[in-house]
Amino acid sequence: MTDGTLAGVELAPTHPDAAWHRDLTAEGPEGDEALARLRTTLLQATLHQVWRLRDQLPGAGSGDLEDLAEQAANDALLAVLRQLETFEGRSRFTTWVWKFGVLHAGVAVRRQAWRHREVALADSLPLTDATPTPASVLEAGELRRAVELAIQRDLTPHQRVVALALLVEGVPIDVLAERTGSTRNALYKTLHDARRRIRASLTAAGLLDSPTPRSPR
Repeated sequence: MTDGTLAGVELAPTHPDAAWHRDLTAEGPEGDEALARLRTTLLQATLHQVWRLRDQLPGAGSGDLEDLAEQAANDALLAVLRQLETFEGRSRFTTWVWKFGVLHAGVAVRRQAWRHREVALADSLPLTDATPTPASVLEAGELRRAVELAIQRDLTPHQRVVALALLVEGVPIDVLAERTGSTRNALYKTLHDARRRIRASLTAAGLLDSPTPRSPR
């Protein structure tokens, strides 16, 4: 492995942006060649990202990383084809495609890293330590207790479980989506609502300043 890629990957040939959509929707050999070019581009992206995130998989060898990148490239290929009609030409087609590869490779690495780890869906935080501390630490302790109270009192059970898993336990959002049968977007929405409720609670307790209203233009 060198320069952030795995050896043996042939670079995708350059191809005019305007021709990508036409060729990918073509029948016969022309369409097959376009799919091969697309997958080569995606594999470059997934190999790059898997290699960049390899520290998250300490026991994985080069073969394991390459297999993971291959799987991610296959998933990314299907995603690109599903969303092909959404490409608006605001960037180069290969740049747009590369993002799919990077995203799916990141998801694959995180899922693999958490494969044998249990996701504890807790509904409460551990008790805080009430040992006397210096003033600055006391203030931090007061804020922590207020956050705990807001989590227990102001969040719905579902919001509480999602917030604790993502913010406290550090569970990757795609892993949590897979384990709970939800989606990334649904979890992002739940987390956004939970943060809004917590902030409102801390503001009401005088621990956060109220948002400054925007002056009319």
